[in-house]
Formats: sequence, C-alpha cells, structure tokens
Amino acid sequence: MTDDLSPVEPVVSEASSEPGRLLPDDPLLAGLLRPHASAETLLPRPGPGQDVVVVAREELAEFAATARDAGFTTFIDLCAVDYLNRDPRYDVVVVLLSTALRRRLVVRVGVPGDDPVVPSITPVFPGANFYEREAWDLLGVQFVGHPDLTRILLPDEWVGHPLRKDEGVGSVPVQFRDSHKAT
Repeated sequence: MTDDLSPVEPVVSEASSEPGRLLPDDPLLAGLLRPHASAETLLPRPGPGQDVVVVAREELAEFAATARDAGFTTFIDLCAVDYLNRDPRYDVVVVLLSTALRRRLVVRVGVPGDDPVVPSITPVFPGANFYEREAWDLLGVQFVGHPDLTRILLPDEWVGHPLRKDEGVGSVPVQFRDSHKAT
C-alpha cells in the first residue's frame, strides 16, 4: 500500500517565495509555514478547505501555537500511525479546524522508531491530553511536556504497546462448557 500524502512540489508564486525556499500560493498557508523552517505542504489537497502540512517533530508545539493564533482554534484529533518498514517509522497526525475560516488543517510529524518522542501540544490545546495518552498507551509515542502521560486504556501493569506492528498478537485461553451438548 502506498502513502497517498507523499511530498510533492508545492504550488508557488514568485511573490510568495523566500530565497532558497518555496512557499505555497495561499497566503494563509504561506503565513503558517514562513516562521517554521521545516514545514512544507503536501499536494494534492485531500479536499476543498483541507490542507496537509508536514512539520519536524521539534517544531510541533510551536507550529500548533502558530496555527491556533492564525485561527485554527479547534482541536479535532490526534493519532499515531505505525508504518514499521518506513523511516521515520511513526507519524503523529494532528487535525485542527478553523470555523471562522471554514478550513481544516492536518499536521503530520514523522517520528523515528528508535526515539519515539515528540513535544506535547496539550499546553496549546488542552483537549489533546487524552489523545496523547492514547497514542502513548497503544503505540509508545512519548509526548514531552505532557502533564500526566500515563496509560489510559490498558492496565498499569501491561507490558508493551499493543498497536505496534511488531508487537506479538498474544492470546487469552478460552474455556468452553459442555452445557450446550445434548446428552
């Protein structure tokens, strides 16, 4: 299966370009990307009013604050995806919404498998708290600066992260009763 949102050349105009860097023609996106050196847009757009931006993991919290200040004030979702045989192994995906601008912003962050750590966006969007805990619990992606990064779905004594693609399937023994058999 291929990744539908792979980086391609952004649509740019000469007026919005900075020396050595191409910025999108859209003034809102150009304003979001300008202060963040690692940020780039992905094309094609998934739909009208939707944009996908890839940001370096070190810049995630700062980019989220910039997006909030630009009008993307509603946190919708945060999840992590395990690609196992790709580098970086994980993606953290954050979805933000601007009701005033009628636009959705998807922020993707690549996270290496040998160091699955990203900054928390909970200080910027408090609603991300439980989503970050879920990503930690199920995939083992750590969120630095999170106020209480503890398990949320699994018991505290659980070992491992069950949604990692290299995690064992495991099993639970099942006992069947003979009460359904005719005598």
